[in-house]
Amino acid sequence: MAVERFLQPHASSWMANDGKNVDIAMSTRVRLARNLNNFKFPYAFTEDEALKVDKEISSVLLDKGNELDYTFSHISIEELAELQKEILVEKHLISPYLINSHHSGSVLLSDNEELSIMVNEEDHLRIQSLQSGFQLQQAYKIANELDSLLEKNLSYAFHEKHGYLTSCPTNVGTGMRASVMLHLPALTMSHQIQRIIPAISRLGMVVRGIYGEGSEALGNVYQISNQLTLGKSEYEILQDLENMTEQIIQQERKAREAIALNSPVVLEDRIYRSLGVLTHSRLLTTEEAATCLSDVRLGIDLKMIQDVDMSILNELMIFMQPAFLQQYADKPLQPKERDFARAKLFRERLNKNGINSEGEDLA
Repeated sequence: MAVERFLQPHASSWMANDGKNVDIAMSTRVRLARNLNNFKFPYAFTEDEALKVDKEISSVLLDKGNELDYTFSHISIEELAELQKEILVEKHLISPYLINSHHSGSVLLSDNEELSIMVNEEDHLRIQSLQSGFQLQQAYKIANELDSLLEKNLSYAFHEKHGYLTSCPTNVGTGMRASVMLHLPALTMSHQIQRIIPAISRLGMVVRGIYGEGSEALGNVYQISNQLTLGKSEYEILQDLENMTEQIIQQERKAREAIALNSPVVLEDRIYRSLGVLTHSRLLTTEEAATCLSDVRLGIDLKMIQDVDMSILNELMIFMQPAFLQQYADKPLQPKERDFARAKLFRERLNKNGINSEGEDLA
């Protein structure tokens, strides 16, 4: 089954911990929303129409994806088990909206998982390009090239004045949402984030948690994205977000320097306590794991910790989620059982990285 390779606990290319400002900017995403001209929007069309849309889009990508040096796998959402759907959400390869779609939804994934094309989500298709670090231009370039390939072979719903037409009016125009995932522990510790978020909102940007709309900023990780898609070009949207992100990165760097200068022992103690929790705990909640991961990540960035590979922390941030843990345990898990499995996973992964976690499991 095509989906199996994407369900394995291996790192997607966007978790690679490379790219500009990767110590703060963990990843970059550009998403383009498009609809086909000769079909109703997904909220209004029939199951037969949904199947036709899926066939039109997937046939282009499967037949012509190699023109861009990509090989795509087509995965039907309704054929997946619930756990498999949730794993794809946890890896940021599909949206929660897609798995709850009433019509025949699907996703086409590139082998390296940097491209994801969701079909019959809120719109007929949503192109998602994911990159490691702060790479807005590269993420857009990849998404735009794929969009151009599709537009040559499909008839898009496009209005000369309003731009690309979408199910939700807030996406009309460019149909583009660009976002950067930022790790901001120092701004959070110093409470400066409380004044920064309203300022970002006033400038037409949106701040969300790691899993997008409605999610919290677990582990001091925030998504900054554009709000407006109409009235500005793609270049202007990307430039505004790039400028805003660079300002936030500069403020985070200053906040880190201040904390390290003013409270070095307190900071070092916090970081090593968190490392101890991750390498020795027998029960670990999602919230505690995320907080400790944030502290250890900061310790690596400040050169206080030398023997932990940052890419492993990126993986653990994804693999500590409920669906992945149940796959890891090979059985359904209740919340307390997940906490046990999560702690065991952290000890195993960090132990492979050369960190000792003494003691025997009692269960």
